[in-house]
Amino acid sequence: MTEEAVKNKIYAIKTTAKQERTVVDNIVKALEDHDEINVVAVMAPDELKGYVLVESPDPIARIEQLREMVPNARTVVKGETSFHEVEHFLEPKPVVSGIDEGTIVELIAGPFKGEKAIVKRVDTSKEEITVELYESMVPIPITVRGDNVRVIDKMAED
Repeated sequence: MTEEAVKNKIYAIKTTAKQERTVVDNIVKALEDHDEINVVAVMAPDELKGYVLVESPDPIARIEQLREMVPNARTVVKGETSFHEVEHFLEPKPVVSGIDEGTIVELIAGPFKGEKAIVKRVDTSKEEITVELYESMVPIPITVRGDNVRVIDKMAED
C-alpha cells in the first residue's frame, strides 16, 4: 500500500434504498464540477445495501458538502472505516459460491425459467452447475450458468 493510500479515509454514505448506483453516478458528476473536493474512489458493493463507500483524504466535512450536492444521498455515517474492513468487497466471489449438491434452486433464465431443480454437480472452475428438474418424470441433467439460478432451499442429500 502506498503512503498516499494510508492517508485516505473511507466514509460510508447512507442512500435511499436501491439508489446506490445512481448515487455513485451523481457523485462522479458532482466531482466534475467541484475541484475542491478530493475523492479517490467511490464504490457501491452489492452486499452493502443502502450505502456507498467513498475514499478520500479530505475530512468528513468535505464529504458532507459532497453529500448535499447529490440527490438520494441521505447522511454521512459518523467516523471513518479502514481499508481492511472493506477490502473483501474488492474480491470477486464465484457465482456458484454457496451452492452445493442437493441444494434446491429455481431457474431464473433460459427455456426452463421458473422451474425448480435440485443441484447434482457444481463446477466452480467454469461457474456452472448441473441440475435435474424437480417435477420431471424422467431425470434429465441440465447444465446452466451459476448466475441463472436462485437458491430456494439448502437441503443436503442424505
